Amino acid sequence: MGKKYLEIAVTPAVAEAQKRYFGRSPRVEAGSDRDSLGPHEIAFISARDSFYMATVSETGWPYLQHRGGQPGFLRVVDSQTLAFADYKGNRQLLSTGNIAVNDRVSLFLIDYPRRERLKILGHARVVDASPELVEQLVASNARPSVERLFFIDVISFDWNCPKYITPRYTKAEIEEVISPLKSRIAELEAELSESKNMIRS
Repeated sequence: MGKKYLEIAVTPAVAEAQKRYFGRSPRVEAGSDRDSLGPHEIAFISARDSFYMATVSETGWPYLQHRGGQPGFLRVVDSQTLAFADYKGNRQLLSTGNIAVNDRVSLFLIDYPRRERLKILGHARVVDASPELVEQLVASNARPSVERLFFIDVISFDWNCPKYITPRYTKAEIEEVISPLKSRIAELEAELSESKNMIRS
């Protein structure tokens, strides 16, 4: 866990809730101004094909958005900066509008098969797409539909426990497991067919 995460997350109201239900609120040591992502966090982020991002509107309502793409579409620019492309879509621009008035965001990344999840707090900014940035940050096959780029200055992060994460697998992950089984079945079917032909002859 980044040292800054609980300092931000445990507000006076949260501390009061902890005292009410658990009898006390653990002391939170003041951290640095921000925490840097380490090798484990960077590898985890780079392997994800989706994440959730929460923003808050000027009227105080939260909005949670799912983002997806090829593994690594959420780019680690450096140990304190993330970036991802915003593609042509439904034109609601809810996250973009929210960030214009409140740049605080929370990201939630999950590895379902390994039951791992990473939470990230940061400040976001939206930049109109330019050929230079798109070439630098977006895979070539996805570049034509990019309209904007999101940059997130990471403030801190926290790893959650695996409890209650139900393992789920992508089509590619399932195919990787069953592919040898399919090959073996094909071999056995071929052997069986050959044996039947020998018996008939």
